[in-house]
Formats: sequence, structure tokens, C-alpha cells
Amino acid sequence: MPRSFAAVIAGEVRARRAVLRLTQHDLAQLAGVSERFVRFVEQGKPSVQLDSLVAVLETLGLELKVTARNSQAVRAAGPAAENSPGQ
Repeated sequence: MPRSFAAVIAGEVRARRAVLRLTQHDLAQLAGVSERFVRFVEQGKPSVQLDSLVAVLETLGLELKVTARNSQAVRAAGPAAENSPGQ
């Protein structure tokens, strides 16, 4: 079973913070977020604020990218999605 998006982010943030030898408190201070927020991210809490998450990722030298998984997503949305502008 694939890991959830929140679990992937949590693992990456924990690993990168360890490499940089930052405490959760250090990371929170550098990113301008609360230490509690950093804990939530590292615990994989699924309902974190995107702007704060991006600040944490940027502080760690990480980035969030959105890419298409595969062509199934368009097919699942139906014919209207395939013909919409930008497709």
C-alpha cells in the first residue's frame, strides 16, 4: 500500500531536518512557524496549512511540486476534462 501524501512529507521533513542538524525549535524559528506546527508536519497530520508547510519546506531547501500521476486521472474525470482548455 502506498504511503499517504502526509506521511511522505513527514518523512522527508524529518530526514532533511536531521541532515541539517536542526531541532524542531530551530526549524520553527527559521521558518517563522510554531514548534507545534513542525511537530504536526513531522507526525504526518493531514490538515496542515499549505503556506506554513511551504515555509518549512523552503527553509529546509525542499520544494513541493505538483505533477500528473498518469493519464488515468483525466480518464476518470470524463470527456469534459479531456476537452477543457489547458489540456
